Amino acid sequence: MRKQNHSSEVEFILLGFSNYPELQRQMFGAFLVIYLVTLIGNALIITIISLDQSLHIPMYLFLQNLSLVDLCFSTVITPEMLVVLTTEKATISFGGCFVQMYFILLFGGTECFLLGAMAYDRFAAICHPLSYPVIMNKRVFVKLAVFSWVSGTMMTTLQTTWVFSFPYCGHREINHLFCETPPVLELACADTFLFEVYAFTGTILIVMVPFLLILLSYIRILFAILRMPSTTGRQKAFSTCASHLTSVTLFYGTASITYLQPKSRYSPDTKKLMSLAYTLLTPLLNPLIYSLRNKEMKRVVVKLWQRKVALHTA
Repeated sequence: MRKQNHSSEVEFILLGFSNYPELQRQMFGAFLVIYLVTLIGNALIITIISLDQSLHIPMYLFLQNLSLVDLCFSTVITPEMLVVLTTEKATISFGGCFVQMYFILLFGGTECFLLGAMAYDRFAAICHPLSYPVIMNKRVFVKLAVFSWVSGTMMTTLQTTWVFSFPYCGHREINHLFCETPPVLELACADTFLFEVYAFTGTILIVMVPFLLILLSYIRILFAILRMPSTTGRQKAFSTCASHLTSVTLFYGTASITYLQPKSRYSPDTKKLMSLAYTLLTPLLNPLIYSLRNKEMKRVVVKLWQRKVALHTA
């Protein structure tokens, strides 16, 4: 009990890239720009889809959910990261670290399930176009979206509570930019083997199972596209799927390396850079990938802009 009380009073130190002070100053400017672009890009997608009724279909409603997750995911991580990069000795309380880790896992897990649901939506649209309105109606969309959020919440609650039930004493320096599970767990002064087995199993379920479903969906989609008689139809189908595949590859690739190899031989600095790939780049690139490659999104943006101009000139 004394150890537990001691842990609750711990104040962790986030080291960031403190060995490279010049690099930290350069990173601050780059990360701030990335964060602002991420916020604007995802907020625009959420707003555009909300304002235009023609986009209130599962494909775009999934994208709206994904943008919300990315916006929240970036907000949980980046502001604290900017503080770490500008402070000589950045600290975070035990409770603050718990909250940050909770929401990182929540939004990360939810994104995994959402990407899986989006792959199923594309599979239904391309492989079963005639029955698509029945297969993927509003009710099915709501069930898949709710399942994604609820599943992320359940897995996150158990994992984060377990991590912070360990006693933390003595060494308090987290060799990372934020409170991610593997570097925090290294500070626990207790046997964490059982948790690591659970965490590995949970990561397989959250990351690899949706990834395999996405892979199977796209194998079926590929065969369906190759059977299409029209070149234009094939190009349109490939364009629709390319955006989603780009997001999946970036997010799943870097997240898998981080969470499936918590005690890997990668150096701490390499692990930090890999974490940055899915915590910074994925939320930044998703709006660009989906909006720039999507003709319907461009059409709606132009329409909303023309409507705004017409209102000002009237």
